[in-house]
Amino acid sequence: MRNAKSSWISSSRATWIVTLLSSAMKPSLLSLSILLGGLTTAHTENFTVHLTLIEDKKAVYATVETTNSIAARVRIPGTVTELAVTEGDMVREGQTIARVVDEKLALKIQAVDAEIRAAQREIDNIKTDKDRAESLYKKGTISKVRRDQILTQFDVASSKLEAAQAERAVIVRQTEEGAVLAPQSGRVLNVPLTVGSVVMPGEAVATIARENYILRLALPERHARFLAKGNMVEVAGRGNRCDESCVREGKISKVYPQISNGRVLADAHVDGLGDYFVGERIQVRVHAGSRETYLVPKGYIFTRYGVDYVRSISAKGKPIDIAIQAGHAYKQDGKDMIEVLSGLGDGDKLVKP
Repeated sequence: MRNAKSSWISSSRATWIVTLLSSAMKPSLLSLSILLGGLTTAHTENFTVHLTLIEDKKAVYATVETTNSIAARVRIPGTVTELAVTEGDMVREGQTIARVVDEKLALKIQAVDAEIRAAQREIDNIKTDKDRAESLYKKGTISKVRRDQILTQFDVASSKLEAAQAERAVIVRQTEEGAVLAPQSGRVLNVPLTVGSVVMPGEAVATIARENYILRLALPERHARFLAKGNMVEVAGRGNRCDESCVREGKISKVYPQISNGRVLADAHVDGLGDYFVGERIQVRVHAGSRETYLVPKGYIFTRYGVDYVRSISAKGKPIDIAIQAGHAYKQDGKDMIEVLSGLGDGDKLVKP
């Protein structure tokens, strides 16, 4: 009995000590709980989802085109003996990019030179007769008719010499036209000929494109009414999509008034396309009217196992995670917003995860 009583006393004393400690710590725990609750309430950011009217943008592909491409053409028939450019080279206006030689022109020059020498000798001989006839005519030895005949022969020979010299100048000019000149400054797109090719007048040696490239868009017919000169377009980086990186902006400079194959064409001017390839395809986003949608700040969306979620407050006040389908990114009042295509409704309250 004595041992049992001692055990009961020890147990009671232990219970009393625990109760005393709990009573002493209870205000501190309560204060800490209130403090943490206040901090949580102060730092929790809520966002209420509402329908927002935004500018609708459609992603399409545009092609890099040159505003003006001109073929450098041959002016005389002959054989290409020199080709100074290849695809991708930059040339300046008036630069010699090829040379065409017609071997017959050299033979013609030799023949005309022979005619010139013969005409010169004839003139020398007639000039001697002309001087003698002038002297004899003054002395009354020969008649005026005879003197006029000799003067006429001299004029004819002089005219033949001038004609031969003019013909030679024409042939020399034709030889000089064998140089194929760049019609404008720009980049060489293609060179269809090689050294040794036989060409005729008018054949293209190279096609040269100006450096000021543009983007040519082909949009579906339903977007034609939204296109207007001066509209801004967003341009993705090379090899990327606009939802990944729209790195620059451009402006529509021309809208073509004809719809072909259900598409309307438009040109956009974008700075910095000089290092692109002509014909390269780039994704752009263009204005396509307005529509209502849900926009959520980027910080309220998180991803788990490849699925996008937002954290919403249920009717019981508890946070729940809702799977959503995220769309394009937008800027609204300087904030990064993400379009939510499905999963949310008007009036939903979100909290940051």
